[in-house]
Amino acid sequence: METARGVVLATERYGSAESWKYFAKDAVMERRRDGSKCESRGNSIVGAFKSVFLPQGYPESVSDDYLQYQFWDTVQAFSSSLSGTLATQASLKGVGVGNQEATVAAATITWLLRDGTGMLGRILFAWQKGSKLDSEAKKWRLFADVLNDIAMFMEILAPYFPACFILIVCTAGIFKSLVGVAGGATRAALTVHQARRDNMADISAKDGSQETLVNLAGLLVSLMLIPIVTDNPILTVSLFLLFTVLHLFANYKAVRSVVMETLNEARLSIVLKGYLRDGRVLSPLEANQREPVLLEFRKTVPIKLGVRLQEVVESPEDLNLALKENNMPYLLGVRNGCVCVCLGPEASVHDEIRAMCQAVWLSSKLSPPTSRDPPTQSNWEMVHESHKMMDTIFKPFLKGVEAAGWDTTRTLLDWDEWRVEWKTKNH
Repeated sequence: METARGVVLATERYGSAESWKYFAKDAVMERRRDGSKCESRGNSIVGAFKSVFLPQGYPESVSDDYLQYQFWDTVQAFSSSLSGTLATQASLKGVGVGNQEATVAAATITWLLRDGTGMLGRILFAWQKGSKLDSEAKKWRLFADVLNDIAMFMEILAPYFPACFILIVCTAGIFKSLVGVAGGATRAALTVHQARRDNMADISAKDGSQETLVNLAGLLVSLMLIPIVTDNPILTVSLFLLFTVLHLFANYKAVRSVVMETLNEARLSIVLKGYLRDGRVLSPLEANQREPVLLEFRKTVPIKLGVRLQEVVESPEDLNLALKENNMPYLLGVRNGCVCVCLGPEASVHDEIRAMCQAVWLSSKLSPPTSRDPPTQSNWEMVHESHKMMDTIFKPFLKGVEAAGWDTTRTLLDWDEWRVEWKTKNH
């Protein structure tokens, strides 16, 4: 193509940024930006900001929900930074900063006790809940921030209860250690979701840059706040409550903006129940909008995945009942008020999804309000019915799930590590 500048030899573009053209004129090749000078200056500023604070290749290299999540994450980080300043000031006052009667040894012991109990809490929490943080990243992310606000509020109140100061700050230290584990682990899980080019390290590094910039802004605002709130407990608590409300609201909006395409128990339950109700498979966006992000305490029949055989059957007769109508590499049973699933070593991801679908159906049949009426079937009869139902609906359901945009090559279902090989009735 020939223009006034010469013949266009080639056009190049860096990601989704502005394009450049190569012109040939009088046997000379010239490279020029495509666009006006005004646009170029604006683009250069925006481009510099993107290269510093956004992952390479943005927006193609990240998930569609990346920008919305990062916006709300920035708001919550800023408000948390200001709340943290108020809490730190109260902690320093509590250990004796500014008090001539306080000793360095007493302050050091208090600080060491707080850090030590926090370390123990971190280890215990990671042991008990580590495997849950992947499958329920949104819930634990929000839980971590709520617990962080509670811990900071305790630190602010601690100086006004000198007799219980050490107990309060140690408890707050334990809470903050739980926040460190839950917040860091769930952030890593969300980073895996956001990465579209296996660029987790780049996304994590740029997230660190964004957080540093926000903390720097929070530091500057804190320098203006500290002289105002010093020796003014009412203003301190009032500002803390204001920042906390903003922090929790921003966190809720952040986790609500995440649209995960992998199935966990909550999302699979929502999709399956919608399919059984109206024959339509919900898209990831629809299911994520309905997914609960708060830790729930309602009475439902729990589901245990990847359990030992003795948690499903307790006799050879039970094993025969578990194998009835079942040609799949897993066993289901209802024992001790739980739906238990025993998985075979050859089970595929699709088998895991099918097993979870059956467990969800059984749980919903056994949970209130459905279970208020006297049961007309035994537990094993319901298990057999679930096998027959899955034989009918699972293939079209799975096809619809894949067509709706869900990733069925992996799941975020909380399977334990037990795998069992059993003898069938034909052996």
